Amino acid sequence: MSRPPSQERDRRSLRCPVLLYLSAATGIHLVWETAQLPLYTIWSTGTRFEVLFVVIHCTAGDLLITASALTLAALVARIGHWPFFGNRMALTAILLGLGYTVFSEWLNTQVRHSWSYTEAMPLLPPLGTGLTPFLQWLIVPGIAFGYVRRKAKA
Repeated sequence: MSRPPSQERDRRSLRCPVLLYLSAATGIHLVWETAQLPLYTIWSTGTRFEVLFVVIHCTAGDLLITASALTLAALVARIGHWPFFGNRMALTAILLGLGYTVFSEWLNTQVRHSWSYTEAMPLLPPLGTGLTPFLQWLIVPGIAFGYVRRKAKA
């Protein structure tokens, strides 16, 4: 069964900003992950291959978190009749990504000990989350949302 032309146009018009957002966010996450790596012990204890793997692995994880947060925010926006890629949707996506990151950093550094910070990493109480991953999930999605909005206006 085919969709009416108006529904197909709506789906295509949403696909472009979503792909643009995910692409922009992933590129910025890659740069961020690379820049903050010296604040994790793997930087000094890992081989070059391990460091490269961590950057790729973490960036892929960031893409998954970004896509999941965007999907959940889009569902909330639809339920709340908010504008797609509007301020409330952007804030919701940012807070979802930030919330997951705080939990994940706590779980992996404090409980599982999957990775650890160097002494140079500033920590945020009460869970001891690193400052740079916290800032990453405030700044990167904000920049990516702004980029999509600028492109949409052009």
